[in-house]
Amino acid sequence: MTGPVPQPGILDIQAYVGGGHEAPGADRVIVLSANETPLGPSPSAIDAYQALSSSLHRYPDGDSAELRQAIARRHGCAAERIVCGNGSDELIALLVRCYAGVGGEVLYSWHGFMMYPISAQTVGATPVAAQEANYTVDVDAMLAQVTPRTRIVFVANPNNPTGSYISSDEMRRLREGLPDNVLLVIDAAYAEYVTRNDYTAGSELVEEYDNVVMTRTFSKIFGLAALRLGWAYCSPQIADVLNRVRGPFNVTAAAQAAGVAALADISHTDAALAHNDVWLPWLTGKLKDLGLTVHPSVGNFVLVRFADTEAANAAYAAMMKAGIIARQMGGYGLPECIRITIGLEDENQLVVQALEGHLNG
Repeated sequence: MTGPVPQPGILDIQAYVGGGHEAPGADRVIVLSANETPLGPSPSAIDAYQALSSSLHRYPDGDSAELRQAIARRHGCAAERIVCGNGSDELIALLVRCYAGVGGEVLYSWHGFMMYPISAQTVGATPVAAQEANYTVDVDAMLAQVTPRTRIVFVANPNNPTGSYISSDEMRRLREGLPDNVLLVIDAAYAEYVTRNDYTAGSELVEEYDNVVMTRTFSKIFGLAALRLGWAYCSPQIADVLNRVRGPFNVTAAAQAAGVAALADISHTDAALAHNDVWLPWLTGKLKDLGLTVHPSVGNFVLVRFADTEAANAAYAAMMKAGIIARQMGGYGLPECIRITIGLEDENQLVVQALEGHLNG
């Protein structure tokens, strides 16, 4: 290889590929591949975004002060413990950069978010996947994989793409089983969709322990995926570390303004949750009626399992032909599965029609 040589391990990374948004030849394209809210962002957030058009020459507030205060009010958090980022992906990458490295291990569950192992590899750390129990994080299996080299443990709760979650008691048991020098990162990107009594997003553990971080995103229920906005809730010490290494203007002014407005529009997120509460069980039931296996989900998506990889590929092709873009799961070690985002009423109905026509055709 001529020219500059990348650090060891970089060329071993399989680049992350997001959900598709194009279905060539289709008259109507229905995007159900990236777990985006079908209701879109709050109109107030759109107005706030557009209002920034005349001041694009100004740098954003590097501290995201107003946004952090708005997050603190909405979620009952301490603003000084909040660090905002260019999506929660940036915060995940920064945590790995700061607390892992060559010789260290980053632990996650087998079907966890792909950015955990990718981020580990970028800093020369070794990603370690713990086996799951029934497509759900297995606390005992996770703890069994902890070694003196473990630096970070990532738990997506709820998990993407399986839709499963672990209870607050199980999350606490995981934390209490970890050494104090191991960082537990709770990725609660889909927390707003969960209404189970035994679930919490993890802020209480952040306030109780110095080695717990909770990450959240505006990309899902708030509908601001295009703006790349996320935040982390952490101890003052970890917040200080993240603020030392993040870019000084890592969150755009438009994203900050839209985020503040989105947080204030509670009725919009309530509507998004109510929509999901109706159509998640509806789609789950209809797909089961077709003889498909649908894993229980508390998110805004379903993981559908087919007989084998060939059957899943054929079903995916049938949906694409109908203009419906779902998400194949081979990259997550689930080649026999397809993940489908909950869409609008007619979109969900068209998913069922497309799969029914394919399976019975």
